[in-house]
Amino acid sequence: MSTNLESCTALVLNADFRPLSYFPLSLWSWQHTVKAVFMERVEILCEYDEYICSPTFRMKLPSVIALREFVPMSRRPAFTRFNVFLRDCFTCQYCGAQHHSAELTFDHVIPKSRGGNTSWHNVVTACQTCNMRKGNSMPHESKMIPLRYPKEPNSWELQENGRFFPPNHLHQSWRDFLYWDSELEQN
Repeated sequence: MSTNLESCTALVLNADFRPLSYFPLSLWSWQHTVKAVFMERVEILCEYDEYICSPTFRMKLPSVIALREFVPMSRRPAFTRFNVFLRDCFTCQYCGAQHHSAELTFDHVIPKSRGGNTSWHNVVTACQTCNMRKGNSMPHESKMIPLRYPKEPNSWELQENGRFFPPNHLHQSWRDFLYWDSELEQN
């Protein structure tokens, strides 16, 4: 067995050949993938050059698999800090600058101290500078109006936004399955 098997995660596609999730990218460990292959729950679409072996068996590790049965996506995503950032494309809704998640906060459009709640409809992504500048004021008082007013996204919207933020490591065999429906450049 190779020493870098832990890096041999498999991209998991739904039965329609779209990733189960773009952000975070739907990946399974090599162990989970091999188990699913033996249980006949998945089809192997691409493989690594790495093998796993037993005394009577040798198998290339799958790099891309597709579920045999379609898994419907939940229509209502969880209200999390990360999903707010993803809904807003990691962009401050006041200055329009895009940031890494570690540089972002979320801002209550109507401050909590003024009756605002923590919900999809009152929270936007903000950089730390804009959040401090807006402080406890209402948007009209600070003249800081969100670029887009907050709303609850559906899972499809989050998936579409996630497609534009690929993870740091993309195996070559995954690229065709992640961007197969991207618009092609014309000459």
